[in-house]
Amino acid sequence: MTKIFIQGIQYDKKSSYQQGPSLAPPLIRKALHSGSFNYYAENKISIENPGIEDKGNFDIKDYFDIETITKKHIDEGGKILTLGGDHSITYPLIKAHHEKHPQLDILHIDAHSDLYHEFEGDPYSHACPFARIMENKLAVRLVQVGIRTLNTHQVEQAEKYQVEIHEMKDLDLSRISKFENPLYISIDLDGLDPAYAPGVSHHEPGGLSSRQVIDLIHNLDAEIVGADIVEYNPKRDFQDMTAFLAAKLMKELLGIML
Repeated sequence: MTKIFIQGIQYDKKSSYQQGPSLAPPLIRKALHSGSFNYYAENKISIENPGIEDKGNFDIKDYFDIETITKKHIDEGGKILTLGGDHSITYPLIKAHHEKHPQLDILHIDAHSDLYHEFEGDPYSHACPFARIMENKLAVRLVQVGIRTLNTHQVEQAEKYQVEIHEMKDLDLSRISKFENPLYISIDLDGLDPAYAPGVSHHEPGGLSSRQVIDLIHNLDAEIVGADIVEYNPKRDFQDMTAFLAAKLMKELLGIML
C-alpha cells in the first residue's frame, strides 16, 4: 500500500514582503474538510484512504528543523505532501528527499524563479531556495512553469544551473517533456493568476489558471515522491478562495500520488 504523510510546516520568517503563510496549513485543511466538496479527486480516487496519514502541524523555530522533521517522515516509508509556509521551506524539504532519491527531478510552479543567490542579505530567503537546491546538486532537472518576473541575475542563474524555464509569455505546456526520475512538485500559489489565488503576498497578474495547473498535474507521467503547496497568505485572501484552491490542489496531488 502507498503511504502518504501530510505535514504542515508553519514557517514564514524568510518572507521578504509580507508574513502570513505560517497561518496557512490549518486553514487549507479546514477548507478540505468543510463539506463544501467530496473527497474524490478527478481521477475518481478517494483521498479517504488508510494509506494517507496526517502528521499535523509543526511550528518551526529553527529553519533547519524542517529537514529533520521531513527526514523522519520519509524514514517511516511514506511519500510526503507538505503544506507551507513560505517558499524557503522547499530547500530543506528537498535536502531530506535527496537522501532517499539522489536522482530527483523537480517541477516548480511559480510566478518567480526563486533563483537569487541571496536576497536582502539572506541566502535562505524564500526568493532563493532553488539556487540552494541547484548549487548543492540536489536535483538532476529543474523545470519551472508560470514564470513572469525574470530579471538579469535570475536569467544568469538559470543558465548557470541549466534550469528549464517555461515563461508565461510564451507558455506551451505540451513542450514539457517526460520526467525520467522520481519527481517532486513544488506549487507556489502565486504562480496562478491573482484572479484565482488572491490570498498570496505577491500579486503577479498574467498567471496560470487553476485548470491549467490541474491539467498539468494530471498529465504527468512520473513517479511523484513528494510535493509542497506554499505561499498561501490568509491575510490577503478573499472569502477563502485561495484556501479552497489549495485544498483542491492538495486533493488532486494526493489522488495522483496514490
